[in-house]
Amino acid sequence: MRIALSQITTGPDPKRNLDVVREQAHLAAESGARLVAFPEATMACFGVKLGPLAEPLDGPWATELRGIAKEAGLVVVAGMFTPAPDGKVTNTLLATGPGVEASYDKIHLYDAFGFAESDTVAAGSEVVTIDVDDVRIGLATCYDVRFPELFRAHADAGAVVSLLPASWGAGPGKREQWELLIRARALDATLWLAAVGQADPAASGATVTSKAPTGIGFSAVVGPDGAVRDRLGMEPGLLVADLDIEEVASVRRAVPVLANRRLPQN
Repeated sequence: MRIALSQITTGPDPKRNLDVVREQAHLAAESGARLVAFPEATMACFGVKLGPLAEPLDGPWATELRGIAKEAGLVVVAGMFTPAPDGKVTNTLLATGPGVEASYDKIHLYDAFGFAESDTVAAGSEVVTIDVDDVRIGLATCYDVRFPELFRAHADAGAVVSLLPASWGAGPGKREQWELLIRARALDATLWLAAVGQADPAASGATVTSKAPTGIGFSAVVGPDGAVRDRLGMEPGLLVADLDIEEVASVRRAVPVLANRRLPQN
């Protein structure tokens, strides 16, 4: 299965961000990819007021994203913000395209390193998978990567790929943590892990004026054996990768960590 990861830097204007998505989706389609994934916060970058920008899944931004997927003829996954109760928003992944229409609300909110996502964002609760060309793919977002049980839940639901859009926070050791965590989650669930982050704003020529998590780059594709198969640097780019789905079964036979699980007794 050929997929594409589009590492971009989004700004505060949802319409301008859609222009970038359209261009990248067509490039991915030209490469032969069946799915293109964009980062968390594709709709609008963190560091701006999200409430006024949030739209429902049948609103104009999501509707145009569906149009882009239809134009390009592939599945598009991108991060957006939808309205939630009490004036909050939901950090949502919309997956749309041929035979696919689903959304995932981020379960684990980024209340860490001095940032409190839960102040403005409502948490999701449902594990979500999609099927693309008979390949089951689990959806996760950014801080979710620190919680291995979600990725094992993907595997339990039949997924052989986990897709992780992110807008990773910068700081000392954060790149090392990102790279360690995405490899660990691939190993935990013995599946392909495709992680697409926002590019480093400085590498895109953008100025960051807030402490919000706006991305560091280093999107990567990790095999079910935990080996990094391909990666990008800090700057924007399109990573196209061929995933050998049969490799998942092979690794699971060799290292049956899912089958060997036992719950500790209290």
